[in-house]
Order: sequence, then C-alpha cells, then structure tokens
Amino acid sequence: MAAGLGTRLRPLTYEVPKPMVPVANRPVMEHILRMLPGHGLEQVISNLHWFPETIRNRFGDGSELGIELTYSDEEELLDTAGGVWNVRDFLTEEGSFIVMAGDALTDVDLTALIDAHAAHDGVATMTVKKVANVSEFGVVLTDSEGRVSGFQEKPDPAEALSDLANCMIYAFRPEIFDYFPEDPHVDWAKQIFPLLLEQDVPFHVHETERYWNDVGSLPEYLQGNIDAVTGTVAVDCAGELVDADAGGALGDGVEVSGRVLVGEGAEVGEGARIDGPVVLGPGSRVGAGARVKESVLLARGEVPANGLLAGSIAGRRGALG
Repeated sequence: MAAGLGTRLRPLTYEVPKPMVPVANRPVMEHILRMLPGHGLEQVISNLHWFPETIRNRFGDGSELGIELTYSDEEELLDTAGGVWNVRDFLTEEGSFIVMAGDALTDVDLTALIDAHAAHDGVATMTVKKVANVSEFGVVLTDSEGRVSGFQEKPDPAEALSDLANCMIYAFRPEIFDYFPEDPHVDWAKQIFPLLLEQDVPFHVHETERYWNDVGSLPEYLQGNIDAVTGTVAVDCAGELVDADAGGALGDGVEVSGRVLVGEGAEVGEGARIDGPVVLGPGSRVGAGARVKESVLLARGEVPANGLLAGSIAGRRGALG
C-alpha cells in the first residue's frame, strides 16, 4: 500500500510520496521490498497515487531487488482496503496473500506471519505489537485463542482494554473479498474488520516482537533513522558506518562519538563535531566547526560553518525540529 499522501510527515512529503522518504539513506519502501524475497514473497503489486513516477522510476520492475513488481495507479485514493480490492485478481492467483503498508519501517518476520496464518482457518491474520502509548494507535482486543474480538481507536490509557497495536501487516485468504461492499472506497478499520466481527467471521492476530515504526510523524521519522544507524532495526543502510574510532575518516580535526552513517559525497568540514547517531545524506555538507548531534541531514542538506543541529532533520531549505 503506497498511495497515501503522508500528510502527517509534511513538509517531507510535499514533493515525494511517504514511501520514498529516506531512512538510513534508502527509501523506506525499499527496505520493505529488499526483505520480501527472504520470505519467499517475490510477486508484488504496489498501488500508486501521490507522485507515482517517483516510485516507478526508482524500482522499475523490481528485478534489481529480486522481485517481480507491478503497479496499480489510482486516479483518486480508494482508502486502505479499496486499493487492495482494485487488484484482487492479481492477489488471489496463488491463494493467501500478504498486504502491508509500504511506508513503515520494520524488520518483521513475515515467514512467522505466513505460518501463523496457515495454522488457523480464519480469513485474516493481523500482525500486532505491544505499544507503550496506546493513545497513539488503534488497539486490538482478542480472546484466549488469539481471535479478534474488538477494537479501540486511540483509547485513553485509563480506558484501554489492550496494548496491542495494529501494524497494518496482514495475511488474507481470498474469501476476504466476500465481505467487501460495492463502494470502491473501502477502509479496513472502519468497514471490513467491523463487518467480520458483526457476522462472527473468525480472524486472528499474530503478535510480533520485531521492530515496527509507522514513521507517521517527524519525531517517529527521526527515531527510525536513529534506530537504523544503531542497529535496533535490521535494515541495509546506504553509505559508510563510522564510529568514534574513525573520526579522521571524515576529515581533518573532525571529532566523532557514537555511530554516523555517511552517504555518498557527504562532506564534513575541519574541526566539526558529530555526535551520533547521525545520518549524513548523499551530498550533504557539515561546515567547519559545526556540531551535529542525533540528527538527520537529508540529501544535499547543509549545516553552515560553526552551526548547530541537534535532535533535528535538515534539508536543503533548513531544519525541521
């Protein structure tokens, strides 16, 4: 699912779709596509809407990533499930299929999800993860057998009946399409899942302890980059990872603490100090005597000489707190 506008991540998404926002110097969607072949998932379709050519031009037919990638263009957004209905013929060719957001950062074990789905006869299996702050998520209620029994949308912590958040990573059997309405605009949380509950149709959860971050806000985006650099999430960073023992590799008199991901063509001026975790995007520049701490410089982003960037994201037009 890669058609959304990513409004909560603006201004990063004013000119690119959210799946193309870089984490560890790769589009977040690329991290997802790279992990699919390892779980036996090689036939992939992506819906597109916002700046669709950006995604299409980056990934092409997917062959460089070991997958067969095709696309479904949406002239108007069809909501979270409408885009899936739109490509149902593709999805049901081989039986059960996976649906996941193309704009979240995760190293979830999809093989474990596939196995959990095969172990029951429900029409769906929903990946869930325990979260500390339930007020930021839709949480899922289950019975003792892991069958979904209800939902709460961003509940007050005092009233929350669950701490399991929906990760928007699903396994479905083709029968799921029997419960879709005629309207092409369909939402999983507002229409399909409530209908399954209403008609007593069994569907289950699969709880994961792997990393998951929906990268839905600027703080979450910054944290995702930090987690990638520190290895908290298992993704393939693009660039050279430098630590405190190799500060000289960045230039004369450069001091480094923590880990720094240095993208292609990034430059650090004399006497600068980099306190990781930090991501230096391709072509970015840190001026002489500047200090960068726990931040992300996007491609061609710049910190001026003697400047300071701390806990922020910097692009070509300035910093985002």
